[in-house]
Amino acid sequence: MNRAFEFKASRLHKKMMALLACVVAPLALCAFPSAVSATPKDHYVIYLSLSYSGNAWQSEAANLVKALAKTPPYDKMVELREVISGTDVQAQISAYESMIAAGADGVVSFPVSPTALNRTIKRGCEKGVLFYMYDSTVTEPCAYNVSYITAGFGENTAQALVNELHGKGKIFLSRGVPGNSVDKRHYDGAMKVFKAYPGIQVVAEYYGYWDDRTTQQETAKALAAHPDVDGIWAQAGENGALKALIAANHKLVPMTGENSNGFRLGLANPEYKAKGLSGVSSGSPPAAAGLAFKMLMEQLQGKREMKVHNIEYALPWVPADKVVVCKGDKVTSDCNALAEGKVPDSFVTEVFNQVLLPEISLQSATDGIPTPGASIQPLPEDAARAAANEPGINCAKCDAPANLYQLTKIESFDAK
Repeated sequence: MNRAFEFKASRLHKKMMALLACVVAPLALCAFPSAVSATPKDHYVIYLSLSYSGNAWQSEAANLVKALAKTPPYDKMVELREVISGTDVQAQISAYESMIAAGADGVVSFPVSPTALNRTIKRGCEKGVLFYMYDSTVTEPCAYNVSYITAGFGENTAQALVNELHGKGKIFLSRGVPGNSVDKRHYDGAMKVFKAYPGIQVVAEYYGYWDDRTTQQETAKALAAHPDVDGIWAQAGENGALKALIAANHKLVPMTGENSNGFRLGLANPEYKAKGLSGVSSGSPPAAAGLAFKMLMEQLQGKREMKVHNIEYALPWVPADKVVVCKGDKVTSDCNALAEGKVPDSFVTEVFNQVLLPEISLQSATDGIPTPGASIQPLPEDAARAAANEPGINCAKCDAPANLYQLTKIESFDAK
């Protein structure tokens, strides 16, 4: 039989069976479009779809997926194709459409928008394509979101900065990529906290695009206009904000940021501490991309039944006094930063996870190379931990929990 005809016939059979199931089954069972058959195959076409790219975080996340796809036994069954569409929504929509037309079994993606891609994703789900988003999220119900976005980065780091400033001071907000669900959620959570303190004044707000160089440039501009700044709340690119302070010979101030190795080493630097630097390293783990890929593969092979579509990755939380420099090449449960010179300052330390991604090594993160001698290990049974509903972030027709911005990592300074 012609292979293309055989493929189309198989897809048609799946669709007809799904429709028949919805006719005879209770309506509730048909709430989500059927995403995939659990019948194992010898060969899977998987797309790695990036929107924004170019910073260390994005490179590490993509490299994890590439390394896992080359790790036995996936190296013999996965054909991984990478597509980078940029920050234009229409470009990623077109990329998704091409993947669907090419017969993709699954798509692992960092989406540029939480809503604009929904129609195309739904069409792909109806054709049997499995969509897994990592870090950034979408609101289409048939997609799976694997992200820390609901874990409270914005509100917890904002409160940490407020605590350092004792509720008073002028601050900068260094944001991510405009229009992205991650940036929106972080900002909303942070502003919920900042607005509760009349003594906190946001004197500059800018987009650093989660990139150290861009963040350094934008912070330098803000410093020129507001040299009396007292603190900086930053998303990824935070080490660029620290470098801007140092380059301007400015006093160091309390900062919160994400997980770059340079920022963690800065927080632990006694000289920097003496000059005023304090804060917390938190934020997005590139490891979420590896988890999304492994979940997708387990589901494709019929090894995992996914009962939730929104999966929460735990929020890292490393205050300045808890930074511990590792002795080797791997972040373990006993340390959380690599020694100076081991990796670039922009390297994101939350790329390792011994429980979820024991197959990963430093070279996996930096070069997409599988770890010699490693093989894919099954995920723990409880790896898919349900995330809270957040309207406009990971769901559309849903209600947010009453305690949406509840602090989980820190108490307010006036509540202690």
